[in-house]
Amino acid sequence: MNKKPRILVVGSFMMDLVASAERAPELGETIIGHNFRTAPGGKGANQAVQAARLGVPTRMAGCVGDDAFGKEMVAALNASGVDTHYVKTSGAHPSGVGHIEIQTGAGGVQNRIIVVPGANYDLKPADLGWLQSEIGHYDIVIMQLELEMETIEAVAEIAHEAGVPVMLNPAPAAPLSDRLLSCVTFLSPNETEAALLTGVKTDAEGRLSDEALKAAAEVLMKKGVPNVIITLGDRGAAVCTAAGVEKVPCVKMDAVCDPTAAGDSFVGAFCAGYAAGLSIPEALTFAVHAAAITVCGHGAIPSLPTFDKVLALMKERGADKDLIKKLEVLK
Repeated sequence: MNKKPRILVVGSFMMDLVASAERAPELGETIIGHNFRTAPGGKGANQAVQAARLGVPTRMAGCVGDDAFGKEMVAALNASGVDTHYVKTSGAHPSGVGHIEIQTGAGGVQNRIIVVPGANYDLKPADLGWLQSEIGHYDIVIMQLELEMETIEAVAEIAHEAGVPVMLNPAPAAPLSDRLLSCVTFLSPNETEAALLTGVKTDAEGRLSDEALKAAAEVLMKKGVPNVIITLGDRGAAVCTAAGVEKVPCVKMDAVCDPTAAGDSFVGAFCAGYAAGLSIPEALTFAVHAAAITVCGHGAIPSLPTFDKVLALMKERGADKDLIKKLEVLK
């Protein structure tokens, strides 16, 4: 590919309200935390920012409330180079929020998240009239499940009919219709989401064995998804296709402090790489390096890396020179 790709993200905005403590409280319990912060986020916004920071012209469609959080989130995307022309402002509901608990005890850094969608659900299919004529301008469309399902299905159908690849990050996990799955090019759940979508069981630690991983992917592929990408936390990621399962290992980092948005960084980077002409395994390698940097920062959007940072880490860790050369289109 000798031109930069273009990405469209149709997705969510959430203002993250993040509290950190050594452990999460039990039911009815109050504990003392050691840090609190707010940070613009939302899976759609995170993925859009990550793609834009990696050098891909990215447009975001979504909905925020007519409030301070909404203005701050749109400003954060603009500052990162995301085109927000199709971001709607709702007067009916406040901006979405994500309530995040960060646990920093002996078991490592873990998070728990409650999402309140708010104005995100005010983005309706009727707001997407522009998409029919513009969809062909994009190399891939990215979506998540923090919008109303009818909106997600409408976008997927329009893109599929136009031959534009669709990446669906099924988070938070929800039932997906065969109609929607038949329009999806890439489905990217984590292990928990893959188990919930397919009925395949994880182990006591919430992980999928190699056998369970393959079984979960087969369930989804039988419903028409050609590429199932399952993120495996500190074990990296796996792509499952009709040709089999291929794994990409995690890039280990010393200063892990906040896993929030790591999955979004992975999705945004994978789509940026794939749209730029990388093979699926190459795009996965690019994505795991981006996600590795993300877990070393605090907050969602603030922790998402630039192209130069990802490229530097890839060189430091001895990534394939031909792959690095292919990424030059994103400079």
